[in-house]
Formats: sequence, structure tokens, C-alpha cells
Amino acid sequence: MKIRKNNKDDIYKLVNLWYEVSLEAHNFIDKEYWKTAKVDMKEKYIPNSETYILEGNNEIYGFISMIENYLAAIFIADKFQSQGFGKKLLDYVKKDRNYIKLKVFKKNNRAYNFYSKNGFKIKEKLIDKNLKEEEYLMIWNKE
Repeated sequence: MKIRKNNKDDIYKLVNLWYEVSLEAHNFIDKEYWKTAKVDMKEKYIPNSETYILEGNNEIYGFISMIENYLAAIFIADKFQSQGFGKKLLDYVKKDRNYIKLKVFKKNNRAYNFYSKNGFKIKEKLIDKNLKEEEYLMIWNKE
């Protein structure tokens, strides 16, 4: 198992992984929203972020995308969840940063619990402008 920086050849696999996991993790949001967001993920978000892939046995377990100190995405394939791979990716990006901030939907309990367990604290409660969903702005600071 290794962590590596993504390349252009990974884009379709990453977008598909993001889409499948988003549907499951955010089942409180209309599926059409995720379908239309696929283009932005492919053309804008992933190409403009610092993205690292965790892989092994010729399979992508998951990925993490950072925009400076903002955690824009962390997604682990369904069959690899709850096996420590998200923590591995998070620890990988933490080592070079003094702080990380992120937003997580309030209804996404699993993600919120993951971030809390990994040292993130709620800084602010917000409402997503597009989706009208409650979310938390969370911050992690290096000790």
C-alpha cells in the first residue's frame, strides 16, 4: 500500500469514486445534485487541488484533496471504509501543515465523528448556500 500524488490518468477513477461515495454518504441530498457536480469535480476541483491517492493491489482505496490548508475532499471506497485508510490519508497531509480546516454536513454523522476523533473541533455552524443544509466549519491545529 502506498500514497502517491494523482496524475491525469487517475481523474475518471477519482470522479467515479467520489460520486459513488457521495451518493451513499450524503443520501439526504438529491442525487441530481451529485450528477451535475461530476463535471466540476473532473474539470475544476480535482485538477486545481493537491490530491493524494492511497492504493494497493492495483486498486485505489481512496483519496484526499487539499487546497492549501483546506481539506476539500477525502473519500474512501465503500469496501475499504472503517479500515484506517481515511486516517492514513489525513495523517499524511497533517504532517506538512500547522492547521487544516474543512466543512462537513451536520447530517453526515459518520464523517463528523471521523473528524472529531482525529482532532478537529467545530469552529462555526453554517448553512450551505446552494443546498440549504446545515454544516460545520471544523479546524485541526498542530499541537
